[in-house]
Amino acid sequence: MASLPVSALTDLHTLRTVLPVTEALGPAALSYLNAEDFRPHPAQDTVEMLRPSAQDLRALLASVSAEDADECGLDEITSPASVVRDGPRLVAAAGFCEWPGAVAHLGVLTATDARGRGLARQVASAAVARALDDGLLPQWRARPMPSRELARTLGFRELGAQLSIRVLDSAPS
Repeated sequence: MASLPVSALTDLHTLRTVLPVTEALGPAALSYLNAEDFRPHPAQDTVEMLRPSAQDLRALLASVSAEDADECGLDEITSPASVVRDGPRLVAAAGFCEWPGAVAHLGVLTATDARGRGLARQVASAAVARALDDGLLPQWRARPMPSRELARTLGFRELGAQLSIRVLDSAPS
């Protein structure tokens, strides 16, 4: 691996040629935001706050594909969730998990049938504002282009990439 260029370290195809990769997540862009670059989006809908263990959040996660649920990271948040409802139903949520180094790792999800209405921007903006108010560095990890574009809209800058892999355990048993 030492002979690989840095750009190849997030190329799954290349890594599979030198490592026995059994599982992979990514690659994904890593974006960060400082307070001066934040472009908040005013809420057009009522944004409520929910505790991260709320049943409504679990219902929202269960309503989307497994891929979307895994990608969003909403099941890992420790902050209160910023949410928007359509009637009694929760249709968008965002929050963050505080990581070492005062990093706020964001999670954002919109119900599949409620996408394209700007709801993710509203809840993400509220979650980012809370993270900044708490003195944290907001981090956005995303693979899907719409998620990456939303991060840029809020002022995030892509500064890196991440690929998580699991390799075949070759230790003697």
